Amino acid sequence: SQVAKMKLKHNINPVLLQFINFIIWVYSFVTYIPWYIFSGSRQAIAKAKQVKAKPVNNKPGGAYRSVNSLHCLASVLYPGCDTLDKVFKYAKTKFKDKKLLGTREILKEEDEIQPSGKVFKKVILGKYTWLSYEDVYIKAVNFGNGLAVLGQQPKTNIAIFCETRAEWMIAAQACFMCSYQLVTLYATLGGPAIVHGLNETEVTTIITSKELMQTKLKEIVSQVPLLRHIITVDGKPTTWSEFPKGVIVHTMASVQAMGAKADTGNKQQARPVPSDIAVIMYTSGSTGVPKGVMISHSNIIAGITGMAERIPNLGEKDIYIGYLPLAHVLELSAELVCLSHGCRIGYSSPQTLADQSSKIKKGSKGDVTTLKPTLMAAVPEIMDRIYKNVMNKVNEMTSFQRNLFILAYNYKMEQISKGYTTPLCDSLIFRKVRMLLGGKIRILLCGGAPLSAATQRFMNICFCCPVGQGYGLTESAGAGTITEVWDYTTGRVGAPLVCCEIKLMNWEEGGYYNTDKPYPRGEILIGGQNVTVGYYKNEVRTKKDFTVDENGQRWLHTGDIGEFHQDGCLKIIDRKKDLVKLQAGEYVSLGKVEAALKNLPLVDNICAYASSFHSYVIGFVVPNQKELAELARKKGFKGTWEEICNSPEMEKEVLKVLAEAAMAANLEKFEIPVKIRLSPEPWTPETGLVTDAFKLKRKELTAYYQMDIDRMYGKNVK
Repeated sequence: SQVAKMKLKHNINPVLLQFINFIIWVYSFVTYIPWYIFSGSRQAIAKAKQVKAKPVNNKPGGAYRSVNSLHCLASVLYPGCDTLDKVFKYAKTKFKDKKLLGTREILKEEDEIQPSGKVFKKVILGKYTWLSYEDVYIKAVNFGNGLAVLGQQPKTNIAIFCETRAEWMIAAQACFMCSYQLVTLYATLGGPAIVHGLNETEVTTIITSKELMQTKLKEIVSQVPLLRHIITVDGKPTTWSEFPKGVIVHTMASVQAMGAKADTGNKQQARPVPSDIAVIMYTSGSTGVPKGVMISHSNIIAGITGMAERIPNLGEKDIYIGYLPLAHVLELSAELVCLSHGCRIGYSSPQTLADQSSKIKKGSKGDVTTLKPTLMAAVPEIMDRIYKNVMNKVNEMTSFQRNLFILAYNYKMEQISKGYTTPLCDSLIFRKVRMLLGGKIRILLCGGAPLSAATQRFMNICFCCPVGQGYGLTESAGAGTITEVWDYTTGRVGAPLVCCEIKLMNWEEGGYYNTDKPYPRGEILIGGQNVTVGYYKNEVRTKKDFTVDENGQRWLHTGDIGEFHQDGCLKIIDRKKDLVKLQAGEYVSLGKVEAALKNLPLVDNICAYASSFHSYVIGFVVPNQKELAELARKKGFKGTWEEICNSPEMEKEVLKVLAEAAMAANLEKFEIPVKIRLSPEPWTPETGLVTDAFKLKRKELTAYYQMDIDRMYGKNVK
């Protein structure tokens, strides 16, 4: 069974093991009745078994809807609040003096010289300082009015290119109030992509930070001829002189001061309507130049209405930690859900998140330890990293500690799969691991890419909380499906949210049909108020990816392949773009190959590659430095990190490990990579080889490794 496969291996004496199992059985038997009577888990088990979504009719390809919205899809969070400015005004009136946005003060910055000679910046951070709902509202009103003084007109574009921080949200709320269309760009996008986004949207003003202005904008300002104003959110930059004539640099505070002084009493301000564009979000897409997705006020409100319904007891007691890019639909939606429900948002960054994070000085506290959040969103890349770090620590324990941890882990896995809880294990064994994320997390939300079953189960067990896996796209305003908190199955993404419906369309080339047994399969189409307006200045692509049915309902063709289970939950099983036909006619799903091999301790990242002109699969692997160095030592191979990665001998050794894992994951023989290239350099968004959500950019990876591809396919490389 799947549970047996995911269990950790121990080396306990069989007789001792029998005795331990007997004690566990007695403990389970004695505690079962009081647990059954006093815990709310009976309802949870019953809910987990319930049907969560149903097709609206009996025809093949009929749309599935959540059982909570069978007759009518939800589209408004609060009555009468049909635009984002009204949602914020409602929240501000309801939660007035409550804390909303928190930022840690920087007490000290230090340069730490590493043994290699590299200099790492380290920070010591203080407590979180908070702005209330009222504070944020006033700052946003003033900023919006200040932008009007600078000449910003309603329904025109303004860009934000900034790290995730309180000022990002304040600027966004100002734009929503004044009906400015907010163009969002990832802070890690490369120069040409930023230039493309700024010029395509014809912005005259960009909101940014001092650091991004110095590192990214300085080099490209001359290529953006319409740019007139740069607004820095964190005070005056040190150098002003290097910008072209005609570009003025302001601070956010000075623009807010202009807005506070401006006489807006007589002027009737243009308020947005639900169909107005709120955000033009550039996706760093896994292919080609980034596309700007036009998201209206009603799209975002429908999306956050659907998401909020899946988070039980969401409210003023909750604290959310914001550290993913706000230019990503997952983070923006999650924060807007919090803002509309009275939750606090404490800001962080991947470099300062935990005590062990790269920018936190040894001995001082990371953001999760200080904030103790109850809600957190993560992309699989981050969860996989936590999983590997904890497992490495487990391997370094004494034999007794390790076996104790493994026994508790396997026992809890059994209990979870039956729907039971394990309070004793949680407080005795997993408390320490739980503290890595502050100790108070009650729900982990995961989206952006598929999460492996092993990582999901690990997070359930060690962090003692449900992992809500979600599926959505920028083009669906981030909304699609989210698993319910009491659904502890793995590998699925849950039922459609109450704001949308999902149907499966036949894809003949891949052999997926909505009449397939036991589960209907096909390309996933999402319909509902959350489906966005289309791509900015790209009518051709909009017509290809979006359709409107006879009832006027918009549908998004996602390009992902899914199957619906009996309880109405969706499982993503393939992607149209990932399917490659080999020379002999077999179809290989590259995503499936990668998913089977990605969680090996030896693999930090992997990209499978196949060509229709050849009969086998190859791969590029970013190996885990510690694991590969250990493997090299065992095999008696000496050399630098680059030499180990470039060694044909080590390639063969890693291939053996991959082949074993592939067989264990039941991959077909033709799906197993035959040759690989070990990459000494990791793939980060800065290298342009992966997106901000760490999804592979296949086109860029192919171009980057073209010489290796030729070598692995036996072409003559000059």
